[in-house]
This record gives sequence, C-alpha cells and structure tokens, in this order.
Amino acid sequence: MRKVVGVAALLCAAVLAGCSGGGEGGQAAAGDDAITVGFSQVGAESEWRTANTRSVREALAAPEFNLRFSDAQQKQENQIKALRSFIAQGVDVIAFSPVVETGWDNVLREAKTAGIPVVLTDRAVNVADDSLYATLIGSDFVEEGRRAARWVIEDSQGKQGPIRIVELQGTVGSAPANDRMRGFKEVIDGDSRFQIVRSQSGDFTRARGKEVMEAFLKAEGDNIDVLFAHNDDMAIGAIQAIEEAGRKPGTDIRIVSIDGVRGAFEAMKAGKLNATVECNPLLGPQLADLIREVHAGREVPKRVMVEEGVFTQDQAEAELPNRKY
Repeated sequence: MRKVVGVAALLCAAVLAGCSGGGEGGQAAAGDDAITVGFSQVGAESEWRTANTRSVREALAAPEFNLRFSDAQQKQENQIKALRSFIAQGVDVIAFSPVVETGWDNVLREAKTAGIPVVLTDRAVNVADDSLYATLIGSDFVEEGRRAARWVIEDSQGKQGPIRIVELQGTVGSAPANDRMRGFKEVIDGDSRFQIVRSQSGDFTRARGKEVMEAFLKAEGDNIDVLFAHNDDMAIGAIQAIEEAGRKPGTDIRIVSIDGVRGAFEAMKAGKLNATVECNPLLGPQLADLIREVHAGREVPKRVMVEEGVFTQDQAEAELPNRKY
C-alpha cells in the first residue's frame, strides 16, 4: 500500500468543501480492487465544462473506479488544496484540469514524491520538469485560435479594410485563453486589413461576456465588425449585449467562438452566431483509458489529442440534433 503523506486531519472532509466520493444515490459501490482517482475540476463556468464533468463522472464510475471529485470554483488555491488532499488520502491516480498554467511545480513534486501519477485533462501546465505529470489529454488550443482566424479571413473575402475585431478572452493565465489568443493573432496578423481594437477577459462566463461586450460597444460604437470569443458562453452573453444596443448579431457584427456547445448551434440556427470551432469536452472515456494505463505502470504518449471540426450557420440545423453537449 502506498505511503500516505500527512495525517488524517488532512483528509478530504476537513480540507476542502465540495470534495466527494464517486458514489451517489443508486450507483454501484466501488470494488475492492477499484482504482481510486482524485479529480479536480476547474469549476462549472460554462456549458462545455458541465458536459466535461458529466463525461468524466460517467467514465470514472464504480465498480471499476472510486472517484473523489472536487470543484475548484475557478480558484487555483482551491485546486492546490484538493491535490494535497488527494495526496494525503493516498489515491492511486490524480487527474485535474488546471485553472491556470503556472504555479504547479511544488504540489506536483509532492505527488511525484508520494508515487502518485498525474494526468492533465483539457488544459496544460507550465512546469520546469515535465516528468511531474504522466500525460495531457485535450485539444490543441493554438490550432483552435488559428481555425477561428481562418474562418474570419474566409468570411471577409472581398471586403476592404480596416476590419475591426474585438476579442473576448478566457480566464487570464489559463492555457486556452493564452493559446487561442496566440493562434488567432498568428493568422490574423498576416492580413493587414484586420485590427484587433479591443481585447479583454470575460472569464469564460456568459455574464462576464455580456458585461465586457457592453463596454466594447460603448467604447467603439458602430465601429466593430467582428467578435472573436474564446468560448461560446461568452459569445452568447455578447449576443445579448449586441441586441440590447440595437445591432444585429451575426449580421452587423460577425461572430466566431470556440467550443461547439448546443447553445452555439441554437444561436447559429437563429442567425445570431456565424461559426463555432469545436472543442470536444467528452474526454471521459479516453481519460479512463489513460488512467488504466498509468496505474498499471505502462508508458503512455505525453500528449493525446482529440479530433474536432469547425461548424457554420448553414450546418447548424442539421447538426443540432446530434450535439451531445
């Protein structure tokens, strides 16, 4: 049995609110040889995240797995407490989707010292020693930003510049915000017609997306041609702000966002969102496979990608019934 770090007082119930076992009413109990997984989720900031959590819970279910789940509520300090709690409990594997990229070296070193492998899901970390985690499963956020920019360029064929873009960023310091911004700028900078005139964080939430878009509209008036939102929820909030300002989203302001959630397809069907770049949240089954492998001591790829596409208004009605999130 793995050496447990710390004392009983550090256990989940005493250390952080909201940490719970995988068992819920009506579910099977974990078996004696179940793999105990401590999973720390970013939060519940969007439709995407809700679908991601559901996929993880379903895939890491009893009797094969004993899931200990924690919601960090988008705060890194909560997530670090959760990881230390998992270490104290002596879980078999830790998996988590990091709130931000930096600040993980110490706690991941503690997990490595305790002999607990770590699997990153959805988001990357920036650490000095990449042996501190076993693997990362998730999307290529830089490529998602590039895809959004390529759609903007294709949509703007024949238009004269300047074409003024506002950008709703995700959570400051997070991997998807950093990478989507970098990928988008990399492509858009190659066409002198485009100008990013405003760029501010909407923290991946619908409410903040609306609030920041209201500020953009107040500052720029009618001089906004394109909105690039780092996720669909912020775009949906921005759509409301655009309508309340008396403009037509999808027409007066062309809109591209990232995730591919059901709400985005509904907005496209209504003509209010022009395109969404898919970021698949249903990582649970692939995550379960990776956890089985690292628990067994087998080598796994350092980076595991998911397949994704780009969807536009003309595809929305046909695709909407197929969306699982």
